[in-house]
Amino acid sequence: MLASLLPALRELALPLRLRLWDGREMDLGPSPTVTLSLRDPNLITDLAHPSLDLLGSAYVEGRIDLDGPPLDIIQIGDTLASRLGQDVESTPQRLPHDKETDAQAISYHYDLSNEFYRLWLDRDMVYSCAYFETGQEDLEQAQQAKLRHLCRKLRLKPGERLLDVGCGWGGLARFAAREFGAEVFGITLSQAQLALARERAAAEGLQNRIRFELMDYRDLPQDERFDKIVSVGMFEHVGHANLPLYCQTLANAVRPGGLVMNHGITARHVDGRPVGHGAGEFIDRYVFPHGELPHLVKIGSCISEHGLEIVDVESLRLHYARTLSFWSARLEAQLDAARSLVPEKALRIWRLYLAGCAYGFRRNWINLHQILASKPLPDGSHELPWSRADLYR
Repeated sequence: MLASLLPALRELALPLRLRLWDGREMDLGPSPTVTLSLRDPNLITDLAHPSLDLLGSAYVEGRIDLDGPPLDIIQIGDTLASRLGQDVESTPQRLPHDKETDAQAISYHYDLSNEFYRLWLDRDMVYSCAYFETGQEDLEQAQQAKLRHLCRKLRLKPGERLLDVGCGWGGLARFAAREFGAEVFGITLSQAQLALARERAAAEGLQNRIRFELMDYRDLPQDERFDKIVSVGMFEHVGHANLPLYCQTLANAVRPGGLVMNHGITARHVDGRPVGHGAGEFIDRYVFPHGELPHLVKIGSCISEHGLEIVDVESLRLHYARTLSFWSARLEAQLDAARSLVPEKALRIWRLYLAGCAYGFRRNWINLHQILASKPLPDGSHELPWSRADLYR
């Protein structure tokens, strides 16, 4: 099988060195930058028609080793999958999402290790797309700019009650309380995030202005008590079947005249089917179990059908590609420390995930949108200014 596979691989002229289980090596193209070490001879048959899911799974499970710059690894994998693979249109999964299943999925990803995330996130541990106002910012500057951009879009004022759905480690909540004077209620399903969020709020003396709770969005009060709502990186975990309930819950929690900001990853195709030669399947399997990406049209229609008026939409696709590139580089610079914090399998998953998603966002396989909506007042009016000029002063 290897003899028949090698000509096809060499024809691609990739900068790839193949190392076999018996120690033999062969260069498949000029000036190799990546070495693929085959540890399992049985994988040869599968490599005749690879996908990114197959290659990623083989790496995570230790059937192959990959050495080289992460971006080169992802680019070579994509070329192999697109040129030799069999790209079959897959029917998007529609999984049931109950409280127990969602809590387990969130815990799997976010409770991995606070110290591990601290290695490669910014100082506030903001685990979502940064905002590059000029493209020259470092990660710290861009994440602070993102927090400011969200608060400005929400037109936050001192004393307003802000609900933060999926509050993570509390970076946005602390920023909104400290810089804009908001009273913040943040919810998460991650025990590890909750503990650190409370600790950091107390360390900054903000515990009287911020309250964090372990809570499912389905248990939120439905009494219009909040002036503003922000949800960052949350609706990807809701599931298509529950998007109407999610939007209705947010609409019932915000007062008339209030604003709701949804910031999250969106699918390229309207039906939500994955793209990227198996990359989506790998993410589902190893990174975000039970995650489902809605298209902008899908989440937009749910928002509109449940009493909220969409007033602003902004794509930050290339911002997220840049953010993920920063995260990937920072993790690669801390591999020894990372190995002391998480199992080798988890580290392999996250190395592929960060570099692969940076590549995927750059290639327009997925997008990210900030969707701002207003809950109209009884007479149909709202409280927004006439233009966006205030956002950029």
